[in-house]
Amino acid sequence: MAKIIECVPNISEGRRTEVIEACVDQVRNTPGVTLLDYSSDASHNRTVITFLGSLEGVENAAVALAVKAAELIDLTKHEGEHPRMGAVDVVPFIPIKESSVAECVELSKRVGQRIWDEAKMPVFLYEDSATSPKRQNLATIRKGQFEGMAEKVQKPEWEPDFGGRTIHPTAGVVAVGARAPLVAFNINLNTSDLSIASKIAKIIRKSSGGLDYVKALGVMLEDRNIAQVSINMTNFNKTPLYRVLELVKAEAKRWGVTVVGTEIIGLTPMNALIDTAEYYLQIENFDRDKQVLENHIL
Repeated sequence: MAKIIECVPNISEGRRTEVIEACVDQVRNTPGVTLLDYSSDASHNRTVITFLGSLEGVENAAVALAVKAAELIDLTKHEGEHPRMGAVDVVPFIPIKESSVAECVELSKRVGQRIWDEAKMPVFLYEDSATSPKRQNLATIRKGQFEGMAEKVQKPEWEPDFGGRTIHPTAGVVAVGARAPLVAFNINLNTSDLSIASKIAKIIRKSSGGLDYVKALGVMLEDRNIAQVSINMTNFNKTPLYRVLELVKAEAKRWGVTVVGTEIIGLTPMNALIDTAEYYLQIENFDRDKQVLENHIL
């Protein structure tokens, strides 16, 4: 069977349709890949793109996307709620079928070298591709963001893996790596007080002593005037979505705040949603392999 790799690049543009479409066109026009989804958020000023395909196709599409993003996105003029350090901010590769993490690690190294060669954006390898433990966590690499990155890369421990110590003047730097499937899960609160969302994010995230496999921060959705707990779930099998949602609800009560909605950005594994449905429906003796119609079809 053919190898299938998924790629979920994030670009630092969620408002200008012409720029978003020009970047997405790089995927549409690359042989050997299929564009699955792209989702833009104006408050975050960010777009998440999801595609999959062969090793060669995914490599070429990822590089073409990075080159176009570096050409069209100027971070010296960029504003948004989501932290960012690059025009294309992160490029993860996920093994889907007949492929392995090791192959995705090698793919990330090839793509990292090509992004530097062709887009002149320095590259950090992260997650399973990381060249040191402190580079595994994307948030650690991104700390300081675009504005602080020129100074950060001068430190001995923060020289990029590709490209040396001079960042691209308008496109910044990018993280490229192999990782497991991730669920981008956001929880919206009925308050305009960003500090409440930030406090809740600190409580639930792993780095502050919260739940394993949870990364979170508070952001403001300016267009709706509400605060959001923006979450990346890095292993939904070990920390399910419903557990995070219930903890956020419980912590929000202390400030008299409730959850008004949630959202999932991009694609998500079916089992992440089935876990949540099983919990809230309190289904007894449920067997997802036998009782979910789509599992039989697939």
